[in-house]
Amino acid sequence: MNLLIDTNRYCDFCSGDREALQVVRRARNIFMPLIVLAELRAGFLCGTLARRNERGLTTFLNSERVAVLRPDEDTSHHYGRIFAQLRMLGRPIPTHDIWIAALAVQHDLILYSRDDHFSLLPQIVRV
Repeated sequence: MNLLIDTNRYCDFCSGDREALQVVRRARNIFMPLIVLAELRAGFLCGTLARRNERGLTTFLNSERVAVLRPDEDTSHHYGRIFAQLRMLGRPIPTHDIWIAALAVQHDLILYSRDDHFSLLPQIVRV
């Protein structure tokens, strides 16, 4: 399985959550959106364990199975369609999560997130 990991599930993995450990271990490839990487680093800097958390993240990112996924021009088209879809539903979601959803759709990845609002998007496959 090719997995796109969201911030909350990366945090679950790091805290030793049994389900998160199993899902991450089963994944063939793990993609971390650049947006998630930014959210994590912002959180690290607002906490008291920034250096420890950064070391753990660096170890995770250095795994052969892990790659950072960056938005590109094609991503912006997916973003626009998802934004419009949510607007028609009258159900906006956080902007960062629209970017994450757009990357999942663009690259046909399975999204691993605890955020229920992704269920509004039937085109996204979730764990």
